[in-house]
Amino acid sequence: MKSKVVVVTGASSGIGEACAKLLAQQGHKIVMCARREERLKEIASSIREKGGEAVYLKADVTSIMQMEETAQAALKEFGRIDVWINNAGLMPVSEIIKDKVEEWDRMVDVNIKGVLYGIHACLKVMREQKEGHIINMGSVAGHVSNPASAVYSATKFAVRALSDALRKEEAQAKSGVRVP
Repeated sequence: MKSKVVVVTGASSGIGEACAKLLAQQGHKIVMCARREERLKEIASSIREKGGEAVYLKADVTSIMQMEETAQAALKEFGRIDVWINNAGLMPVSEIIKDKVEEWDRMVDVNIKGVLYGIHACLKVMREQKEGHIINMGSVAGHVSNPASAVYSATKFAVRALSDALRKEEAQAKSGVRVP
């Protein structure tokens, strides 16, 4: 398998960290971003100790500029972006009646805008390359809603809709960009 350059958002813990480590172990070049720089530093160091290639930068997916900087870091370090994994996400749960508006706003910003900003940062690059994969992390909650998870489910339904529409747009454009 040919080594790929993979960008992982939300790489400082959980699924993002696991993706970065596994993909590095498989020989891919990893670009990690998240808000917790110290964790990113530890993960990158761990990857390098095992012979992998990884770089990181502190970035917040709710900043379009920081997502653009992430893409530029990948291009500067490795010359291309083959895979962009929009993994960063939040999942506070509460019933709507609790009026946790600040949590709702943050969840919408990270879970929806963060995905849009990631797509924005890499799509033109991938189109120029005539290939690439954009992976937007979803959830079962994007298919089924439950009490206390209405806003989270709404954000994951949105990610599903964005992914579906982007997949169709890129197929229609015959761009070579895939959205699983």
